[in-house]
Amino acid sequence: MPLQPAHRISHIKPYFFSELAKRITAMRAAGVDVVRLDIGSPDLPPPGFILETMFAAASQPGTHGYMLGLTAPFRVAVAQYYKQRFGVELDPKSEIVDLIGSKEGLFILSQAVLNPGDLSLVPDPGYSVYAMSTEIAGGEVYKMPLLAERAFLPDYDSIPADVLQRAKILWLNYPNNPTGAIADMAFFERTIAFARKHDLLVAHDNPYCDVGYNGYQAPSLLQVPGAKEVALEFNSLSKTYNMAGWRVGMAVGQPEAIKYIETYKSQQDSAIFAPLMAAGEAAMLGDQSWLAERNRIYQDRRDAAIDGLHRAAIQVAPPQASLYIWAPVPGGEPSMDFCARLLEDTGVSVTPGVVFGQHGEGYFRISLVTDIERIREGVERIAQWLHK
Repeated sequence: MPLQPAHRISHIKPYFFSELAKRITAMRAAGVDVVRLDIGSPDLPPPGFILETMFAAASQPGTHGYMLGLTAPFRVAVAQYYKQRFGVELDPKSEIVDLIGSKEGLFILSQAVLNPGDLSLVPDPGYSVYAMSTEIAGGEVYKMPLLAERAFLPDYDSIPADVLQRAKILWLNYPNNPTGAIADMAFFERTIAFARKHDLLVAHDNPYCDVGYNGYQAPSLLQVPGAKEVALEFNSLSKTYNMAGWRVGMAVGQPEAIKYIETYKSQQDSAIFAPLMAAGEAAMLGDQSWLAERNRIYQDRRDAAIDGLHRAAIQVAPPQASLYIWAPVPGGEPSMDFCARLLEDTGVSVTPGVVFGQHGEGYFRISLVTDIERIREGVERIAQWLHK
């Protein structure tokens, strides 16, 4: 008999970017020059002092064992980073847990706190792990539309009362993937008040907090007084420090949720490789001035992409933060069809908005983690293709 999957994963489709990578690999093997403007993996390396710290730690004989239960220095560094960057005080012993990339923590949270029938409030469009982790845990998803007319912020007043009675987690992500939208402290204050009123745990995914343009610096949800009582924030070294493949992240905030995540992790993994944690500590506590130049590179790429889209008669405002441009699909064509035709006809790969949820339909996402000349090439191909 063929092996049957567990019911909790039998309906789950392969990750979109895995399937896209297979298609692009085949095209490149056939000689097609593909410009990838789809996935959000930073192309720039971390600065030398981070690499040197990792190399030095890896050369020490005592840094190659299991690190479960031995991550206190990393957690102290996270607390210092949050104090310096946001003015937020955290207890390293009870309000911080290290993660093998923040995605691990996002997934674990649902497994650790949701029972079958519990409900998550999930932004749509949004990062797929919020909904998928809920469904795998046996929970149900209520989609909060993120609409342009509301600056891609959820409308809490529109959530039905019966939904709020069953809801346990409220997921948020600002600066936002995929829309590039930002949220101010007034919105975060409303969020914390809303969570208190309805007994919700707020899970804020904040990996783009240090990717901002024209001087913009994103806040932390935990800057709201009392937020740690009802909220967790997930963060990562992936986007801030160009360390996506290193898989180093953290969850901070609500102590009970931190404890549950740590308990789950103790059965799942044996913590981050010690030299990677050492490098993470250096990244968070070392010189931060290089981030301004890194963000200037992204801003130049953003501006080049926006200029090209405008030449293609696609009107879109430049985002103030994140690594993405959220652009309307011209002509009303389904986003999946538009992006598939674009890739086939021009060799330019962008992400269909519907991949991020039903309310992402009508848009496509451009990622800024490609050299500026390749971005210019890609958007020029788009302009020429649309003007045929």
